[in-house]
Amino acid sequence: MLFEHFAEIINVLRRNKLRTLLTALSVSWGMLMLALLLGAGNGLENGVRWEFRRNDLATIWVWTSRTSIAYAGRQPGRDIKLTNDDYEAIKREIPGVKVISGKYSFWGEFQVKVGTKHSAFTVNGVHPGLLTIEQIELLRGRFINQADINHRRKIAIIGSKVSEILFAKKNPLGELIEIRSQNYHVVGEFADEGSEADQRTIYVPITTTQLAYQEPNRIHALAFTVGNVSVTQSQHIAEQVLSMLRIRHHVAPNDLRAIQLYNNLKEYNKIMQIILWVRVFMWIVGAGTLLAGVVGISNIMLIAVEERTREFGIRRALGATFKSIVGTVMVEAALITTLSGYAGLVSGVFLIELAGSFLKNTPYMRSPSVDIGVTLVAAGLLVLAGIFAGLFPALRAARINPVEALREGQ
Repeated sequence: MLFEHFAEIINVLRRNKLRTLLTALSVSWGMLMLALLLGAGNGLENGVRWEFRRNDLATIWVWTSRTSIAYAGRQPGRDIKLTNDDYEAIKREIPGVKVISGKYSFWGEFQVKVGTKHSAFTVNGVHPGLLTIEQIELLRGRFINQADINHRRKIAIIGSKVSEILFAKKNPLGELIEIRSQNYHVVGEFADEGSEADQRTIYVPITTTQLAYQEPNRIHALAFTVGNVSVTQSQHIAEQVLSMLRIRHHVAPNDLRAIQLYNNLKEYNKIMQIILWVRVFMWIVGAGTLLAGVVGISNIMLIAVEERTREFGIRRALGATFKSIVGTVMVEAALITTLSGYAGLVSGVFLIELAGSFLKNTPYMRSPSVDIGVTLVAAGLLVLAGIFAGLFPALRAARINPVEALREGQ
């Protein structure tokens, strides 16, 4: 009985091939667009997470510039410089700070030599805490320790690209590299999945760079982590640090340029909120496109019911029940919707996976995909869409008066 029922539905669909095809295409296109939009939303989220991967999300960066407001008898335009004392004060007096590091940076790159080989690389003086803050992956050896800081040792931790250029496949540990006529022992090699510029970096103890460049108390930037806290708590600790530094350097409380701050967690949360709304918008657009296709199917089914008025009238006259008529039309609509929607979903997932193979290293759009949860939701939408598409035509068919239907067919 069930087989005969489905055979009848297939026969009806085959008699109206073009109409069935066009109807199915609208739903298939709606489901395809929904899959593509949701996949793009996942790609955006993956891209943002990737961009923030290098630093602990609980990291806050602080750097300085010139004052823009006169304060406490001092004119604007003063150059504010962070110091070792600022580093120690934050470490000692701000309870929420977990790990901290200063950074002594140089503009541009420096020529680094090993025998006859040489190339230009970025050189940064840092504290041991940077290993945790920037989540540096050591391949060999060790990172900077407190003894290196205290004794101003001339040691270096080199990036994988630096090692490749200067040492080829040779183990660089224990070798000497020359930076601005000063020799440094290589004690570690690290990997970085970021840009090539990150891999072309050399870290040395910050006190060594301060001494070598005759700025024994100078720090260009500070970075610290605040642990597993909320955005509000993170920003509160950041404001405490900002307030302390303004007091120490006699900066006006409303001078936003002199001492600047970047809170990773706060900025990450802002971006993720935007992405959330983008994904909601994508769901609305995709679902709207799918709904338009479903409405199209419903309208086509209404036309089909009109064309089959005599047929349904005869069925009612021969004793067909209200339930059987409704079931026939609804199953027909659900079959078109489900099969065409499934085809659109499969096509969308295929295109997303294909795009993902080409977007592995694209900034802010990385490895787009459609997860299993979204697939199940989409399948549920298809079922509901099929029921909705067939409901009104089915009720119309079931309410046909047999006498009027037979009279209309004469």
